[in-house]
Amino acid sequence: MNTFALIAALVAVLVVLIGLWLLATANRLDRLHVRTDAGWAALDAALARRAVVARAVAASAPHGGAGRLTGAAEAAEAAPRSEREAEENELTRLLAEVDRDALPERLARELNDAEHRVVIARRVHNDAVRDTLSLRRRRRARYFKLAGTAPQPEYFEIAEPELDPREG
Repeated sequence: MNTFALIAALVAVLVVLIGLWLLATANRLDRLHVRTDAGWAALDAALARRAVVARAVAASAPHGGAGRLTGAAEAAEAAPRSEREAEENELTRLLAEVDRDALPERLARELNDAEHRVVIARRVHNDAVRDTLSLRRRRRARYFKLAGTAPQPEYFEIAEPELDPREG
């Protein structure tokens, strides 16, 4: 009877340890999903700020592409998440064509700052997505469905603007 009790106690301890290990993994996965959501919120805010600055640039620019720039900024803001990358790439392309030297200095600095913030926010978001996907792909997370019903995060890939190294 002592041997049976010892084996039962060892099995119980093992089950508890495995349960704690799975619980810790599930908690980490939950924190990573929260981090991914926060990264997306920051990226969305940075993209919205860049769109506002792009409209201000279009309003003050003497060139004929102001309507295209305003339209691209509005399309980028209104686009659903599935189409957002293409719209943001178009806005990036149009902003790259803007002559920064012709803009008022304050507006040029604001545009450079907005672009820097987009680059940083995109990298933070994509790092969070990478870490989350890495843990979600592990066997223990898949076998025990530790991600629950959380949607699979996706990278946000847009062309990064050419940043002025003197700014930032």
